[in-house]
Order: sequence, then structure tokens, then C-alpha cells
Amino acid sequence: MDLIVILIPLLPFTAAAAIGVGHLFGWLDGEAGETTTVDIAVWAIILSSLLALTLLGGDMMGKNAGSFSVGQWLGSETLDIRVNFLTTGFGVVLAALFTILLFIVMRFSTNYMHKEAGFHRFFFILSLFSAAMLLLVLSGNAVGTFIGWEIAGLCSYLLIAYYYERPVAAQNATRVFVTNRIGDAAFLLGIGLSYAWAGDVNWARLTSASAQLSTGQATVIALCFAVAACVKSAQIPFTPWLARAMEGPTPSSAIFYGAVMVHAGVYLLILLEPIFEQAPLAMALVAVAGLLTAVYGFVVGLTQTDVKSSLVFATSGQLGLMFMECGLGFWQLASWHLCAHAVVRGYQVLVAPSLVHHVHDNPIKPVAPAIARMRWAYVASLQRFWLDQITDWTLVKPIRRLAHDLTYFDDHIVDRTLGVSAPAIRAISTLAQLEEQKIGARLDNEVDSFAQGSGLAGKITEWAAAIMHWFEDSFVLRGIGKNAIRYGRQLGYAANKVELLLFSPRYLVLFIFITLLIAF
Repeated sequence: MDLIVILIPLLPFTAAAAIGVGHLFGWLDGEAGETTTVDIAVWAIILSSLLALTLLGGDMMGKNAGSFSVGQWLGSETLDIRVNFLTTGFGVVLAALFTILLFIVMRFSTNYMHKEAGFHRFFFILSLFSAAMLLLVLSGNAVGTFIGWEIAGLCSYLLIAYYYERPVAAQNATRVFVTNRIGDAAFLLGIGLSYAWAGDVNWARLTSASAQLSTGQATVIALCFAVAACVKSAQIPFTPWLARAMEGPTPSSAIFYGAVMVHAGVYLLILLEPIFEQAPLAMALVAVAGLLTAVYGFVVGLTQTDVKSSLVFATSGQLGLMFMECGLGFWQLASWHLCAHAVVRGYQVLVAPSLVHHVHDNPIKPVAPAIARMRWAYVASLQRFWLDQITDWTLVKPIRRLAHDLTYFDDHIVDRTLGVSAPAIRAISTLAQLEEQKIGARLDNEVDSFAQGSGLAGKITEWAAAIMHWFEDSFVLRGIGKNAIRYGRQLGYAANKVELLLFSPRYLVLFIFITLLIAF
């Protein structure tokens, strides 16, 4: 019975490979190949769903061993990373639920995406995403879960930028992708600390060893995974990326940000319940983040004017409640909440395009009077509490300035000190010669037309100006050298720029961090 767990993520992955190869070589292309593409994707997820339901039935009857190991993937001294899968527990329940939801979305997408230019690309990404999410919930170790976590994030990026010819879609996809990398870094750090302090990255052995961890160690590990979960499930302060992610087609929005992927963070918290139980501080912070996100989603959702935005902030609010339930220790309630929300929210996003047909006879309700009377709350809700602007001011702009400064330092200091390749030197020399020719031609024009006048007074003034210009050019400039003046000016400009940079806040903070690093 445990053996079939391998096929559950493998079948959608095989379908993705078949669609990708077929489209690459032109075997699946255009409207003529749509039926074949749909059949490959849908039948793969149907078989995967049947296997997941069979595995769930075996778990409920107590027939499963708990895990199944294919073999060793990486071994080095005490490090042993195996290709293993969970066959019991909440992950099996989610695998069965997610495969059913994925099948529904694929069937919905068949007509919704008909005759789209990227039809085959859409089903390729959707099949790959299915494999990634099933690997995420069924993997028996942190490395396998992280691989599924990353592939799902990549698929999210590709489908947000589905209409990549639109600048807004490409920009939002990039913003979401970069934001989620913060969670990936925290996830990797959590894996490394788990191995360093618990000696294992296998989920079962890691959770069983949680009792041997000190409170500090458990807290640090829990906080790392909590940050990863907060980013993936769009908790405060990472909530704004979820609204940007709705740029893709409706089916992808339903399955990614309504039914499946946004719940990955909640699943990670539930999976690591024993570690969080040893870390009260981490649980408290998770509860606070969930509460703030729930309030944020509720207040901002009151002033949204389109159905997708309303559903986005409703999703944020519900995810915040799940995090708060985990932080308060109601793990079973969070599990049931996750499953129920995945079904309801997936359905709501799928029917969103036809919502106007269901409500055309009902009057449009105004903004709630409670928030309309409070002007500051109304403006804050409309502006979504300025989270995007705060992020830009505190992170994006300083990083861009720092990148610009580093590029300038590399081009003007490092390259000139260490030297550059011969082709680059020749190119620079050619450009310098062209620049000198331009400057010489401009000076000649300036000499020829330095001063012009008419009449006796004008001619006297012209001759006097010409004599003074000749004197300056022949004795002053050539006496001390034009290059010296130019280099002196450049040196002074560079010194002023360095002084201004050193007084900018980002470098003061950087110097403080360096000082603390040296001191400790």
C-alpha cells in the first residue's frame, strides 16, 4: 500500500514532461493539439487522485507503515538525506484533497483557456505545479518539501506573468517572486539549524527529537520555519504580494491563491507542531501575525471595488485566523479550517467571472457605515495601509541605491585598479579618442566664434577678447595642463560624492552592523 505514494507526485510530473516535450518539438501545438494536452494532464491528475484516495483509505484503516523510503539521495558522514514519503497523517489528507481540487480546475480550464495562445504552456505549468504541491505535502524530509516549495513558487511566477507582454503582469510576477525568496532563505536556514542541532532533516525524526532541543534552539528553528510560512501564506508584513499575484488567469488564481498554494505555510506549521510546542515565543509571534493579518484583511476588504480583490483580502483574513489558531495551540481546528477554506475559496474564485450574472438584480451595497464615518480608517483601507509604499521605502529603494553604488564602485575603482581585458581596453581607448576629437572640434568652433562684433567698438572688443583667449590658452592652460584641471575636478567631484554617500542612512546602518560584528 505504501508503494503507491511514489506515483502520486510522479504522474503529474510525467504529464508535465510529456506536454513540455511535445510542445517544444511541435507535436502539441495550436488548437489541434489542445485535446491531447488536456487528456494527458487530466488523466494524470485523475490517476493521482485515485491513488491518493487509496492511500488515505489505507491510512484510515491502519494499513500504512507511516513512511516509505525509495533510497538514499545524499550521504556524507552523519548527513543522510533519503528520498522518502509520508504515508500517514495530515499530508495524506491534503494530497487527496488537493488532487480533487486540481482535477476540477483542470476541467474548468479546458474551456476557459480554449484558443489561448499559451494554452499548452498553461497546462504544462499547471501539471508541474500539481507535482510540486503533492511532493511538498508528501515528502518525508525537509529537503524534499523545500524542492516542492521552490517548484511551486516558480510555477506561481510563470502563471502570474502568463500575459508577459503586459508590463504590469511582468512587474507583479517579479515582485511576488522576489518577496517569496525571503521565505525561501528562512526555510533553508531552518533546514541547516535542524541538522546542526537535531542531527536530522527527516520530518518524523526531527519532530521526535524536539524534546531534546533546548528552548532557545527550538525557538530559533521554529522562527525560521514560521517566517517561511508567513511569506508563503501572505501574512503581515508580506501580505501585499497576494493581491499582485491575481494578475494571472482565473483558473491559476483559484488553484494557487484560493485553494492550494497559499495553504502551504499553514501546513508547514501543522507539520512542525511538536517543535512549536517547545517554543512559546514563536507560537506567540505566529498568533500575533495571524491576528494582525486577519484584521488587515477584514478592514481592507471593506473598501474593495472588484470581486478578485475582495476575495484576495478575504483569503488573507482566513489565513490569518489559521495562523492565530496554530499560535494558540488549536492545531486540529486549523487543520479542519484549512481543508474547508480550500474548497470554499477555490469555488468562489472559479465562479468570480460569472458573479455579475448572479447579482445583477441585487442593489450594490455601499461601504460599511462604521468605516465610512472614520475618515482615517477609510483612507487607510483604500491605501491598503501603505504596506507596499513602506516596503519600497524601507527595502526596495535602499537596495537599489546600494546596487547602484556597488556598480559605480566596481566600474570606477575595482576595474581601474585591477585592470580589464584587452578588448575592453581597446574599446575604451577608441571611445576616449572619439571623445577627444569631439572636444577638439568643439574648442576650435569656440575659438573661431569666440567673440564677434560690428563697428569700431565691436571690432576692438573682439580683438581684445581674442588676445585674452590666446593668452589664457597658451600660457595658463598649457602651463599647468588641461589634464591636471580635468583630473582635479574629477577628484573633487568624487570626494564630494563619497562624503555624501558616507552620510546617507543606509551606509551609517551598514557601518553600525560592521562595528557590532567586529565587537562581538
